[in-house]
Amino acid sequence: MKMEEGRRKTEEGRGKAKDGRSGFHSPTSILRLPFSILQLPFSILHSPPSLRRAVFLDRDGVLNRAIIRDGKPYPPSSVDELEILPGVVEACTRLREAEFLLIVVSNQPDVARGTQRREVVETISQALRAQVPVDDIQICYHDDADDCPCRKPRPGLILEAAREWDIDLTASFLVGDRWKDVEAGRQAGCRTVLIDYNYNERRPESPDYRADSLAETVNWILQHIQREEIKMKSLAELTVKIFADGAEKKGMLELYRNPLIRGFTTNPSLMHKAGVNDYRAFAKEILAAIPDRPVSVEVLSEEFEEMERQALEIASWGGNVYVKIPIANPKGEPSYELIYALAQAGIKVNVTAILALDQVRDAAQALAGGPPGFISVFAGRIADTGRDPVPLMAAAVELLRPYPNLELIWASPRELLNIFQADAVGCHIITVTYDVLKKLPLIGKELHERSLETVRMFYEDAEQAGYKL
Repeated sequence: MKMEEGRRKTEEGRGKAKDGRSGFHSPTSILRLPFSILQLPFSILHSPPSLRRAVFLDRDGVLNRAIIRDGKPYPPSSVDELEILPGVVEACTRLREAEFLLIVVSNQPDVARGTQRREVVETISQALRAQVPVDDIQICYHDDADDCPCRKPRPGLILEAAREWDIDLTASFLVGDRWKDVEAGRQAGCRTVLIDYNYNERRPESPDYRADSLAETVNWILQHIQREEIKMKSLAELTVKIFADGAEKKGMLELYRNPLIRGFTTNPSLMHKAGVNDYRAFAKEILAAIPDRPVSVEVLSEEFEEMERQALEIASWGGNVYVKIPIANPKGEPSYELIYALAQAGIKVNVTAILALDQVRDAAQALAGGPPGFISVFAGRIADTGRDPVPLMAAAVELLRPYPNLELIWASPRELLNIFQADAVGCHIITVTYDVLKKLPLIGKELHERSLETVRMFYEDAEQAGYKL
């Protein structure tokens, strides 16, 4: 039965640019830029706390509507053709409120080709700046034949802006609509976003995100920085409960002495990997040694009647036992009727192997009104399919809100960051393997220190292996 973004540089504050015009840069000055990010001053690469973060924005197709001919984008030829895209002003305002610098980086090769006058391009840029809250506009007027480092896909414009504005490129983003934009951002060390119009031209290689608009891009950027910031949150501030997931008795008992570990889960696969031979005896030993924290133990059958019999036996082993019932049996038949029956019989159930939201909904309905229960969503396995599990887990939290007897478990985590992600979305519990738990001391570690540890590890491994060149 299926149950139903900061500091804004003004022209007055910045003074005159190298060609005598504030906010715009001559191609001759940009030509002197180094090509490689590795040639940047140490102060830029070191990223001290004083450095700013920025969003670098291509102009045509990102901020204003590009003119499309034969499936390819072209810039407006005059101010009269300049049309700011819907939602751009609001999106840029949100980035400014999040303390991002907004730097426009644009190729305008028609000047080098003789089909456009530089003063017209500058007039268009000034008109754009009057409408959109950006901090700077960097333009390359060269064509491919000039072979200059400022013309995207080379990163000269971005590197020059990083010099002038003290920007931490590794904390910054590049937003463009063409492969040259994405490649320039990648070479500069930024995260990259493609606003994808499916132009009739070469496709970009692996941007960090693809979007339909700047508004969607801003949503992703702000979510991304939130995820980065929560990494630094102290474990003491977490509300999510950490359960240890494993099947090695010695390790489980050591973790039992850690007040940070609020419960335990195990499963047949973990037991088999740990060399457990007697399933019943091992489970009883663990429950006798850990009598006061939740311990989840799984049934073994593919037939529902036998699952029910096993569930009743497992539940009799201790008052802290949660019986793990898979969302379906190996034949693909849903387990909702069994889950409902066990809950009505007062059995604490942990519904496991869930990956989809409809499964969360239906399992919750089956457990409604019963004793405490867990809904285990395998977020790590969702991530294995190329999907971001965070939005789904946030939605699952909302689905369980009407059920005070139920708690959501973030199961099958893949990295330490998952603990903070689970906490951020309001997940009640996360099950963490020993391999991940061993990394807890790394939280907040200074990155240069961690870098040196890595260098030393490689060196020591090579020494121990006796490698010679």
